[in-house]
Amino acid sequence: MSTTAELLKGAAELFPGEVVTSAHVRHFDLPLGAGRFALITLDNGHDHTKPTTLGPQSLANIDAAIDQVEKEAADGDIVGVGVTGKPFIFAVGADLKGVELLKRHEDALAIGKGGHDVFKRLAKLAVPTFAYYNGAAMGGGVEIGLHCSYRTVSAALPAFSLPEVFLGLVPGWGGCTLLPNLIGADKAVSVIIENSLNQNKQLKGAQVYELGIADAIFEGADFLEQSLIWTASVLKGEIAVERPAIDRGEAWDQAVAKGRFIADSKVHGAAPAAYRALDIIAAAKNGDLQQGYDAEDQALADLIMGGELRSGIYAFNLVQKRGKRPAGAPDKSLARPVTKVGVVGAGLMASQLALLFLRRLEVPVVLTDIDQERVDKGVGYVHAEIDKLLGKGRINQDKANRLKALVTGVLDKAEGFADADFIIEAVFEEMGVKQKVFAEVEAVAPAHAILATNTSSLSVSEMASKLKHPERVVGFHFFNPVAVLPLLEIVRGEQTDDASLATAFGVAKKLKKTAVLVKDAPAFVVNRILTRFMGEIQNVIDEGTPVDVAEKAVEPLGLPMSPLVLLELVGPAIGLHVSETLNRAFPERFTVSPNLKAVVEAGKRGFYVYDSGKPELDPEVAALLKQGDTVLTEEQVRARVLDAVAQEIGLMLDEGVVAEAQDIDLCLITGAGWPFHLGGITPYLDREGVSERVNGKRFLEPGVASVPA
Repeated sequence: MSTTAELLKGAAELFPGEVVTSAHVRHFDLPLGAGRFALITLDNGHDHTKPTTLGPQSLANIDAAIDQVEKEAADGDIVGVGVTGKPFIFAVGADLKGVELLKRHEDALAIGKGGHDVFKRLAKLAVPTFAYYNGAAMGGGVEIGLHCSYRTVSAALPAFSLPEVFLGLVPGWGGCTLLPNLIGADKAVSVIIENSLNQNKQLKGAQVYELGIADAIFEGADFLEQSLIWTASVLKGEIAVERPAIDRGEAWDQAVAKGRFIADSKVHGAAPAAYRALDIIAAAKNGDLQQGYDAEDQALADLIMGGELRSGIYAFNLVQKRGKRPAGAPDKSLARPVTKVGVVGAGLMASQLALLFLRRLEVPVVLTDIDQERVDKGVGYVHAEIDKLLGKGRINQDKANRLKALVTGVLDKAEGFADADFIIEAVFEEMGVKQKVFAEVEAVAPAHAILATNTSSLSVSEMASKLKHPERVVGFHFFNPVAVLPLLEIVRGEQTDDASLATAFGVAKKLKKTAVLVKDAPAFVVNRILTRFMGEIQNVIDEGTPVDVAEKAVEPLGLPMSPLVLLELVGPAIGLHVSETLNRAFPERFTVSPNLKAVVEAGKRGFYVYDSGKPELDPEVAALLKQGDTVLTEEQVRARVLDAVAQEIGLMLDEGVVAEAQDIDLCLITGAGWPFHLGGITPYLDREGVSERVNGKRFLEPGVASVPA
């Protein structure tokens, strides 16, 4: 058997680029005369912008610190041991850059075993142990604390989670086993499964305490000081920590069943991590910790060697890194300042845009429309949303008053836009209307002002073609709902200059959006792929496949909603409009469904009614459908849809719509909610062999979003 030290040494050799965390031990006398205490501080030597992670060398350092305090505890030199982090950060878990490098199952197993072997020693010390969650704690950072006898949490802690399932892993250093045994299976399932699959939802300090994960909560300003006074009281027997008994009966099984229901509704069986985590939680009911740790090791190793985790890490890196440094964006020094924003239109989309610009830029925002009633309605919407933020305590009264004073509405564009630096239109999706609006705006706007269009499918170059200064027109395509979806497709027209583009990217960053540079091609990225995807679903329905078979066929992709529910969200009329636009551009690949046309002409808002609480085909829509007699199976439908999507992405990359396949995935993850566990779409198409079948080659190099050869 290898020792822990040997395991970690071997793992560290595989990962030479680790940002190493040290584990400093310092000693002092506790308050209240409680005795001598050892405090281990986890610190990677960087400030809070580079959070502390736990790679193999870092675990070896913690192991060495425990060697020291173990001897001191056995000799009676100390009465307790604490673990805390550097300012603002406790520890954010395993270093994923190291996980990406692993090529063998046994190396993956060593990572799980190494973490367990180190953390378990904390639980076995001859004195009580304390974790002081002073700042952000995730994954392995949370788990090291779970191995301690007691935990305190800072009220200022901004983020606490076990995010592993979100990435395609399980909490593998004790999380799946210890958490349900500490707070009960139901709460543990919420933290490990539900929060993870809910876009990696984070807990705040107060919630950590309310759930019973921490035994005490203190203010951030003197958190460690208060924690040490509390520790002294616990050690002297003045405070007895009482935890509720855990229900190991039917409630445990119901919690696991709830978890399976959540996993099914989110990933439809398409990603294994949630189910592996639930199996371990189910088995943890008997309280046998070692059995749980062994199961965690095995699950961790299996998942590390699987495609889902590699896709999850790839997706995570796209959003965290590529999303923050957009490929092809001009030098940011070319960007001009934006001190006032104009919005043409005051409908729902325009009002959402006005609110976003107002909240993020905090500059004057002026809306215009064709009559006073619409203008008033748009400004009224923004005011109402600010009142909601005030009501929720997200902003104070002073900020609310200031924001409301910054938003105005006028009928006269000359009055509204004469001193605006950035003017965006969100009017009807019709080329003639857009060109007319831009001509009017150009006549009154300053020479330096950017003219942006929120078009979802029309040519930006054509829109700018009749202007005196087409070089300042840029596509600025948001996704609905604007406040929720992070993607912003920034479209460079044929004449758009670098300064206008740089300004657009600068604004996108201030809006906290994920900006991707796209070429001025029909429907850009997300709408083109989704329209091809939806078009193929429509085609098989038109040809004769039952609606429910067509819908179920793509369930294994684990998409956030089925194609026809998505169509309802977008609006059938908009879906039809985009398909007509693309049909004009690429008639050989994009069809216009006669059935969709009939649904739109009948004024239906979608294919379904929800009388029973779940979607059922609307009898009125069923009566409209004219179908052929070609009935496909789910497998045949899925193959056709995926082949169509792979073909379209291949053509888009050939046309240079975006720089690389990575940008397609970034767009689908941030603009269409495409699942992290797929890595967007291209890793999935590669993994399923679709890319090679359709295009003769993979989209991504082996080892990118997959296990290295």
